[in-house]
Amino acid sequence: MATLESKLVDVVGDRTAKVLASTMGARSVDDLLRHYPRRYVVRGELTDISTLKEDDEVTILAQIHSANTRTLQGRRGTILEVVVTDGTAKLSLTFFNQPWREREMRVGRQGLFAGKVGVFKGKRQLAHPDYELIPEGSDVDSAVDDFAGKYLPVYPATSKLPSWKIAQCIELAIGALDELPDFLPEQIRIKHRYPTLKEALVTLHQPQDIDEAEMARERLTFDEAFLLQLLLVVRRAELKKLNATARPTRSGGLLEAFDSSLPFTLTPGQRDVIAEIESDMSASHPMHRLLQGEVGSGKTVVAIRAALAVIDSGGQAAMLAPTEVLASQHMRTLEKLLGPLAQGGMLGGSEHATQIALITGSQTTVARKESLALAASGQAGIIVGTHALLGESVAFADLGLIIVDEQHRFGVEQRDALKAKAESPPHLLVMTATPIPRTVAMTVFGDLDISTLRELPLGRQPISTHVIPAMDKPAFLDRAWERIREEVAKGHQAYVVAPRISATDATNSDMDFLFGTSSTPIVSVEELAPTLHAGPLKGLRIAVLHGQLSTDEKNTTMQAFTDGEIDVLVSTTVIEVGVDVPNATIMVVMDADRFGISQLHQLRGRIGRGSSAGLCLLVTNAGSDAPSRVRLDAVASTLDGFELSRIDLEQRREGDVLGVSQSGTRSHLRLLRVLRDESLIDIARTDAQEIVAEDFSLALWPQLAKELKLLQADEIAEYIDKG
Repeated sequence: MATLESKLVDVVGDRTAKVLASTMGARSVDDLLRHYPRRYVVRGELTDISTLKEDDEVTILAQIHSANTRTLQGRRGTILEVVVTDGTAKLSLTFFNQPWREREMRVGRQGLFAGKVGVFKGKRQLAHPDYELIPEGSDVDSAVDDFAGKYLPVYPATSKLPSWKIAQCIELAIGALDELPDFLPEQIRIKHRYPTLKEALVTLHQPQDIDEAEMARERLTFDEAFLLQLLLVVRRAELKKLNATARPTRSGGLLEAFDSSLPFTLTPGQRDVIAEIESDMSASHPMHRLLQGEVGSGKTVVAIRAALAVIDSGGQAAMLAPTEVLASQHMRTLEKLLGPLAQGGMLGGSEHATQIALITGSQTTVARKESLALAASGQAGIIVGTHALLGESVAFADLGLIIVDEQHRFGVEQRDALKAKAESPPHLLVMTATPIPRTVAMTVFGDLDISTLRELPLGRQPISTHVIPAMDKPAFLDRAWERIREEVAKGHQAYVVAPRISATDATNSDMDFLFGTSSTPIVSVEELAPTLHAGPLKGLRIAVLHGQLSTDEKNTTMQAFTDGEIDVLVSTTVIEVGVDVPNATIMVVMDADRFGISQLHQLRGRIGRGSSAGLCLLVTNAGSDAPSRVRLDAVASTLDGFELSRIDLEQRREGDVLGVSQSGTRSHLRLLRVLRDESLIDIARTDAQEIVAEDFSLALWPQLAKELKLLQADEIAEYIDKG
């Protein structure tokens, strides 16, 4: 008998096991049985051969007219062709490399044959049909009743491993399967009226009816949700057990001085989140919080307050940003908001002041040494940086808080490397301007407390968004350039975004697209800027910004744009996050269909940040029915980032959402879909919390503890675990 851990070679033989391993990555019985059917084909009413049409799923009762095995021409192998008839017409059945079947396909025998009708060289045929030969002397009507109505699984397959072959292998595995220990606690299984694990696996592959199959699928989907939620609930409980330095808010210090100097009023949402963070950091275990919010909702101010509270307690805060442009923007924002409070030890500095240090990979040696010294000595209370913060030479006097901006851009090891620089577990605040659907937050960030900022600060202006079908309406694109000129004439500024820096494969004629004369747009910053400068935006002050410029060039350009010395900034997506220029009111995104929904929403958030309304124009050549055009229409239809995030998720592969693309590992989550299974995830989380509350060690459920350890050992668990 076999268990789920049994090797496939012991069940299906060496040759088949090698094919299963190479095509499906299946090496154990568990791997094979977790290759679930995509759908089922129901053997239905018997069909006359004369009425068959291509692609029909049919079941016929017929008599074998002839059977012949021949060698394939030009390659190794054989083909068995069996011709059957129902008295009205004939049909060909083909079997590749199975000459042994000819022994049972004797002329005159009756049988039931089921499959999908194909056409080869003008003849209808069934390739590798499922069949059942009726024993001579048996009751044909009874045989038909037994054969018809059966649900046949259809599996994700390849040319080397067709669905019928997978079904054969799974039938062998199920036939050899011993009783299986069930890791799902009996109390939960009974509560939800789920079948046992063995019943669910057998039924999903060999259902008697569709309701039975759906219940089996639900049980196995629940298993995935439950194990993942258990992993996160356990991780959350473990974090609560860690000892951290409490950082309670103190009166009369830097934070109080900052609050009194703010030139604006915090929103109710900001105040609520601030209260949550203050409560977290007052505890003796580390804060582990995700702060998500709409573009421009004021996350940075909330993060600064958390950093200042830590500084008041004698500690330091590190702010990790994904790009040098964003790190520099954070530096400018801190200097602007803190003013004299960021000039500790300097003339004009406040008595409560601290210092801010910037550490990036392209700094000069002198600047880097100075920043490293400020961080190591503790003189700098806030250290802003890119991946350079993770370097061995970077040390802190007392790292009490880590702020990770746009967390999805950092890997596991990078975040851990920064945590390791603290003497005791630091508090962690993870920020994202990409709104996360509730179930994704529960599934990927379930071990974090989650705060959400939905409202925008008072005075923030609305942004209108329109799609420009440039090929169909070239005049609309001409009008876009006119709108930029109009905004600049009012004293405002503009962004023009292109999907790439250069287009070495582009020809000069490609740039004619800007004026509606080309059918093949290839838009790049390096070609776009001079074309605009010499054409529709002639006379305006235009500059470029992209990732290949030096740090000094990028900083100088951004500062000039911020100071109003540049009218139009032609850029790649380096402006996607963090860039804050209130005077910028219009953005034109070229080849907008090449960007994702979240990216477009982020880009759009760069305008409308001041007292004037924003206008975002999405230029595309995509047809009105193209999927990419549907994305653009969705972005144009709403400013609600949470609604857009749901649309974005629906269009993405599940593995991208759940971390597989980051870890490079086969996911345990083969059935679970975070949008479709929202209610199931809710139930699974509640069940997981009850189990952990009853017995954190899981000693009452040794099989469950074993299953959890297997998941924890997997790389995807490591990604979620340290996220």
